[in-house]
Amino acid sequence: MKRSLIRTIALGAFIVCAVLGVALTRRAEAAKPLYPKMAPIAQYLIPDRNVEIALARSAAPKAISRDATVLILGRHGYETVVSGKNGFVCMVERGWTNALDWPELWNPKILGPDCLNAPAARSLLPIVYKKTEMVLAGYSEAEIMAAIKAAFQKKEFPSLESGAMSYMMSKSAYLTDDDHHNVAHVMFYNTLSDAQIWGANLPKSPIESSSYWFPSDDNPKAVGLPPIRVFIVGVKRWSDGTPQPIR
Repeated sequence: MKRSLIRTIALGAFIVCAVLGVALTRRAEAAKPLYPKMAPIAQYLIPDRNVEIALARSAAPKAISRDATVLILGRHGYETVVSGKNGFVCMVERGWTNALDWPELWNPKILGPDCLNAPAARSLLPIVYKKTEMVLAGYSEAEIMAAIKAAFQKKEFPSLESGAMSYMMSKSAYLTDDDHHNVAHVMFYNTLSDAQIWGANLPKSPIESSSYWFPSDDNPKAVGLPPIRVFIVGVKRWSDGTPQPIR
């Protein structure tokens, strides 16, 4: 009886250790960056420029995007291929246009069609241009952040304009490896320090918000950068007018 009990306890302990071992291994794997370094530049490029133009325009309803300026990504940065007339600028963002500490920074699958209004284009595109040029030239994340801070200190970048916003309503976007990969939304940019002024990030609120620079508002790396907050509001339709399923 005692020997049987000892065997049962030993087997139970082995199973617990095995389960814990698997759980700890998975947790450690999850903590590692999914994409630890940049892939070859070719993996981030879309070979057919017409495909990229169409994808960029899909960010917003046709009434907006058909008269917008369109950018595409080249080997040295973003290039203007269509000159618009309504002040909007449409482009396909890659992973590095997000926070530089984002785990999917180098994910070559990330394709985020975005259509910025004139205030957002004037305020934010200079940052995107600088970051992209340095990424494609092989600079490190620390070097890029240092260069952006220096540019702000020298007033080489403009201040955020009032009314800055953008559309990200493309049905063809791939925004993350997580969950459903995509969601139709619009974004508003301002210099508020507190997301709760808009009721963002509260239970059942339809608005999410974070710093433009880093997911965490108190990230010490943000010292030296101007406060820019992004408010994200989901919408019920894709840019082509078809309904987006509510999740």
